[in-house]
Order: sequence, then C-alpha cells, then structure tokens
Amino acid sequence: MPELPDVEGFRRVLAEHTDEPIASVSVLDPGVLRGVTARRLSTALRGHRFEEPHRHGKWLLAPAQGPVVLLHFGMTGSLTWHHPDEPRHRHDRVIWRLPDGELRFRDMRKLQGVHLAADDRQADETLGNLGPDALDLSRDDLAATLGAHRGRLKTTLTDQTVTAGLGNLLADEICWRARINPLRPARALTASEVTTLHRAMRRVLRASIKAERVPPRRTWLTGARDTPAPTCPRCGTPLESRRLSGRRTVWCPTCQPREP
Repeated sequence: MPELPDVEGFRRVLAEHTDEPIASVSVLDPGVLRGVTARRLSTALRGHRFEEPHRHGKWLLAPAQGPVVLLHFGMTGSLTWHHPDEPRHRHDRVIWRLPDGELRFRDMRKLQGVHLAADDRQADETLGNLGPDALDLSRDDLAATLGAHRGRLKTTLTDQTVTAGLGNLLADEICWRARINPLRPARALTASEVTTLHRAMRRVLRASIKAERVPPRRTWLTGARDTPAPTCPRCGTPLESRRLSGRRTVWCPTCQPREP
C-alpha cells in the first residue's frame, strides 16, 4: 500500500514535468474518477501546465494554473512517467499526455482515485479532515495527539484524521525502532517514550523518503515480517502478530513488551 514515502516519490515524478502543457487527458477507466467526469477533467486541464506539486499525507496535489488535481493511491496506485510509444499497462486508468511523454495513473483495485478541485481553496476543503502531515509533526504535537486519544498506539498513528501519511508498515516499523508495543494505549506513553517515538518516526521517514518506499532491509522489521518464520532483526526472537482494526500488526515480544 502506498504510504507517505511512496507518495513523495510520485510527487518527485510529477515535479520533473511541470511547466509542460497538457496536450490531452485520456480517461481509460472512469471508475477511478471521484466527483468529476472524464469530460470535465479533460476540459479543465487541457492546455494547462502542472505547477509545483505538493503532498499531504498520502495525498498528492497537483495545481494546474487554477484547477487542482488530487490523487489518492489507495492500496495499489502509482504515478509513473513513460515514453508515448511504451505499451500501456492493463491497469493504467488516466493518462496525461505532455509534449515528451505521458504521466500514467495506474491502479489495480481502484479503491481511491482522481479528484478535481476548482482552486486551492476547494482542494483544502477536500482534505479538511486530515491531520497534520507526519513529517511535519513536532515532538510536542505528537505528545498532544497521543495524550488526547484512548485507542491503541498503532490505531492512533494510522488514523489519517490524527496523523496523515502513516500506514501499516510505517507504524509498525516506527514502534519497533522505538521499542514500544503497538498495542499499548496511546495516552499511556511516558514523556521519554514519546520523545523516543518521535525520533524513531523522523529516522524512519527520512530513510523511507530517500528510498521512495518503506525499504525491506534485513535490519528493518519490514524486511523480516513477511518471511516464513519471521524473527526480530535485532534480537532474534520470533515475531508476534495479530489483526488490529483490520490491519496485520507485527512486533517483537522481547524488544516491545506489552507492559513498559
């Protein structure tokens, strides 16, 4: 599932092709459009140029000299650049044709998709229920956020109305790095644990953004969690897992005890 680092990678792809006029917009599957028709999307964007894109959590916002395209990649989406002669993938859904190539929105499951706002104000309204971007969250903001929620730590971290951008892999990785069990109540963390968690969040996000994904390195929980008999990369203890709010949550019972 695309999380904050993946979407930052998609933002970089788009940023390389700003100031180029959009020759055409081809909607190959209107099932990914949200609140906009194929005709309106094409009419609003054709002849315009994408300006500097920005990201908020898992959303990519692409201003286009007035209208704003908002992309949410759901569980299987991506935005990639291609030569126009390159064969299209069967899951390519929307194509923006530029002078030298094509931006292609690809999504197998179509759980989210492409939105269009008339201007920046309407774009902000679309994202109005999102919490602050995880990369911008200060230590004090994190402490206030966790202290205000009764739920478990993992559930709180992945709630996009609380903190935007963290998904399943990032939340588990951050908790593992901080040696804090993801099933603990969010508001039960001590001041020193919040500090440790915030530092772990910054380190994991910086490394993941550089890799444009949560990297499955052998020294990371992400690199061990899906092996046949997963063990902790740090201490070798067999990892434990359970479903939490519909997500598979993984932790090390030695490094991350349920009781501090």
